[in-house]
Amino acid sequence: RRRMAADNASSVTEFILSGLTDQPGLRLPLFFLFLGFYMVTVVGNLGMITLIGLNSHLHIPMYFFLFNLSFIDLSFSTTIIPKMLTSFVSKKNIISYAGCMTQLFFFCFFVFSESFILSAMAYDRYVAICKPLLYTVTMSPQVCLSLLLGVYGMGTWGAFAHTGNIMFLTFCADNLVNHYMCDIIPFLELACNSSYINLLVVFVVVAVGIGLPIATIFISYGFILSSIFHISSIEGRSKAFSTCSSHIIAVSLFFGSGAFMYLKPPSVLPLDQGKVSSLFYTIVVPMLNPLIYSLRNKDVKLALKKSLDRITFFWERKQ
Repeated sequence: RRRMAADNASSVTEFILSGLTDQPGLRLPLFFLFLGFYMVTVVGNLGMITLIGLNSHLHIPMYFFLFNLSFIDLSFSTTIIPKMLTSFVSKKNIISYAGCMTQLFFFCFFVFSESFILSAMAYDRYVAICKPLLYTVTMSPQVCLSLLLGVYGMGTWGAFAHTGNIMFLTFCADNLVNHYMCDIIPFLELACNSSYINLLVVFVVVAVGIGLPIATIFISYGFILSSIFHISSIEGRSKAFSTCSSHIIAVSLFFGSGAFMYLKPPSVLPLDQGKVSSLFYTIVVPMLNPLIYSLRNKDVKLALKKSLDRITFFWERKQ
């Protein structure tokens, strides 16, 4: 039987993604809805990257990390949405084995990178509020670069761990993946040799990838709250809170939806419900992040106003 499984495994060269819905009437509306989401995500994140790049007063650690968050969100969406859009317009949404493993690798890489960039941003806020006089020394360019290398290093580790775990699985007969993307849990359910060890690897890697950043964020905000309560003026307190509010919203949205999907056994959360909850952190969160940071941030609004004034001035001179 094992030999037959191995023979069948070698014949699995492609997967069929079931997509988000099997109802033909919903496909076209959903195509335009998610195309709209993707366009907002691209414009928002590219806009944030451009604003931070072009405005020298934003060349500080906080915006260095925000620049990278926008890059991660843009890349994350591009890994998922274009392939997802084809599922709404094609009869059979086929993806090759290599294509699926590539999508899974980059999906994991950007999820882990986003987790750790959010924790780096929490550490930056902690230093800014709790140790303002040492801020420029503590958050030096070398420290920021080291933190960023750590972010992408953990992203690479998570991607290799998950993809390697899935590549050791054997797919016997069925190649229909009950998802709109190549994700971990649908593969574990599809494999004929999925074991307790495979599931344990997933939970350990996810616990590290989500647990470590969450612990860092909670510790950072514990110190931040303690410092804020020691500020005597109401104005000082509200200013300190306002510098953290955008980050708190982004963290809550990302980790809340991610934990709901992965930190529950598959039996508790059926895959069809899992698909809907994963929509939130794969598509909605990358779209909302630039809006959260631009609408709630005076520096970004100022940079946007300056850039628009420059464009208007240049256009008027050209006329």
